[in-house]
Amino acid sequence: MANKKSTRSGHNRSKADSSEMGTLKELLSSDIINRLKEQADDWKAEEEKQKQEKRKQAEEARKAERKKLENNFEYLLDNSDMDWKKYK
Repeated sequence: MANKKSTRSGHNRSKADSSEMGTLKELLSSDIINRLKEQADDWKAEEEKQKQEKRKQAEEARKAERKKLENNFEYLLDNSDMDWKKYK
């Protein structure tokens, strides 16, 4: 029982110490905060660039598949809108 009381009081002291020190933003210099913001912006830009590249590759793959299928006579026959029975 005595151990529980000592850990609880120690826990309360750490909360008080952290509130006296302030927030992380207040502790860091403005130069460091600016560098962190720039790094976050760079990461977001890189992520967006990767998404665009992935989207572009998927579109190119669809175009290549479509071109391949357009050269396939069986595919064209199966997917044509014309009713070939009328022309027999």
